[in-house]
Amino acid sequence: MNGVLGTIRTAEDRRDFILENTELLTPPLVPEISLHLATEVVELWEKTEAELEDMALPPPFWAFAWAGGQALSRYVLDNPGLVKGRRVLDFGAGSGMVSIAAAMAGATEVTAVDICAFAQDAILLNAKMNGVSLVRETRDILDEDPDVDVLLCGDVFYERPLAERVLAWIDRAQARGTEVLVGCPGRSYLPKTRLDEIAVYSVPVTRVLEDAEIKRTAVYRLKPVRAGQA
Repeated sequence: MNGVLGTIRTAEDRRDFILENTELLTPPLVPEISLHLATEVVELWEKTEAELEDMALPPPFWAFAWAGGQALSRYVLDNPGLVKGRRVLDFGAGSGMVSIAAAMAGATEVTAVDICAFAQDAILLNAKMNGVSLVRETRDILDEDPDVDVLLCGDVFYERPLAERVLAWIDRAQARGTEVLVGCPGRSYLPKTRLDEIAVYSVPVTRVLEDAEIKRTAVYRLKPVRAGQA
């Protein structure tokens, strides 16, 4: 691509861009998994904007091993009974780290949901690198009722509108019998009163992206909605 503006047009272009601008690394908390990750967030963000001729792009969430995803992946790998033989959906999959962990732990089917095209191509590359098969989904599914056994959400409560939609969605999923787990380092809109903390980790993170080099990050199980509870 040679830095020419507007050269990303196809999935192959996106995959080439990912391979050229990331390194194969292992997240600190889950060394069993190898991912194509960025080492310089600002540089990658600027390159992506230039290549797509779009100066209003969100951060490249797919290129980093976020704390909530690392904690959730670690918990799944250490507790394979949670997903073994079950159908799993990873919402806001990003790099696909949590999806890969679920597949490694024995899930029968794993669906990685992320509306970002770059994320979906990164997920494909990372799944192949780790020798697992995943179903990829790019649609906004928050108004749907996916038929799965386990729903995993890592680092998704960082914006109010999204957080409100996700909470309503996972409540509906749980009411249908789906087990819901959340991984989060305490984002602003995490609904703590609705969650039971089941594990805590100290997760090394990228200082450019976070307010500390080590983030206390928990895995939570969603509590059932009680009668009269909003």
